[in-house]
Amino acid sequence: MTKELWLKELRQLLPEECVKADEPLCLHTLTKMGGPADVFAAPFTEDDVETTVKYAADRNIPLLMLGNGSNMVVRDGGVRGIVLSLEALTDIRVEGQHVHAQGGANIRDVSRAAADCSLTGFEFACGIPGSVGGAMAMNAGAYGGEIKDIIRQATVLTPEGKKLVLSKAELELGYRKSIVAKKGYYVLSADFELEVGDQTVINEKMANLTFQRESKQPLEFPSAGSVFKRPPGNFAGKLIQDSGLQGKGFGGAEVSTKHAGFIVNKNNATAGDYIRTIELVKMTVHEKFGIDLELEVKIVGEDLIR
Repeated sequence: MTKELWLKELRQLLPEECVKADEPLCLHTLTKMGGPADVFAAPFTEDDVETTVKYAADRNIPLLMLGNGSNMVVRDGGVRGIVLSLEALTDIRVEGQHVHAQGGANIRDVSRAAADCSLTGFEFACGIPGSVGGAMAMNAGAYGGEIKDIIRQATVLTPEGKKLVLSKAELELGYRKSIVAKKGYYVLSADFELEVGDQTVINEKMANLTFQRESKQPLEFPSAGSVFKRPPGNFAGKLIQDSGLQGKGFGGAEVSTKHAGFIVNKNNATAGDYIRTIELVKMTVHEKFGIDLELEVKIVGEDLIR
């Protein structure tokens, strides 16, 4: 099968405007890097997401869930097969102490919606740039809070397109891991359970966390966020800083001078620049400290053929 046939058949199954050919993924990643997707699908409904997953599974077509591209590096050659985006599925509903959010909703927006209803427990996520689906996959956390602290259940699709509702225990949430990532599930929605709090206290906490984030992180440049997981008993950023790597890199990519845990697209970097900089950091930290840094970001796609 060819991408032309995939495009034709998907446009018969979904609204035509949902499906594009050779879509540049640099338009859909926070790094502003990445080559084209053979076929890019951004369904408007959860049923159409299910249709897309089943279509790909039935025909053995590679399928990549993009999320909002906050924790991903797409190589310059792009992605073969179908890239599935939930960018149109952003519904957030608050009912009592429960918050329901679709997989494409920005986790920061969910945090804000909860705060606006005087619900506490979600403040830690006010600065996390990822989608609900991405946050679920990696059990996103910051400032002492994690998704596992507040999740009640999630609705997912298996790689074959079967819908499952998974409880908190079944999600197997740990440090930057989950059953979602382990089994390659696609998150349609998540349900969170919070507590009623004081509106003033919630707002003050979120303002403080936002200040901390903006003052310490290089938000003025595109990036994939924190590149490496925290090594046991240590901090990736400190190891990188102590290795003298800040300001170092290749092409338009460099280790941030503001926060060493970030690699930024400072000047029209390619994914190749970014990945070479990642490898430089890993090699240097290993040589200096004997520690192998583990990636928190996901690298996908193919290298550009020259």
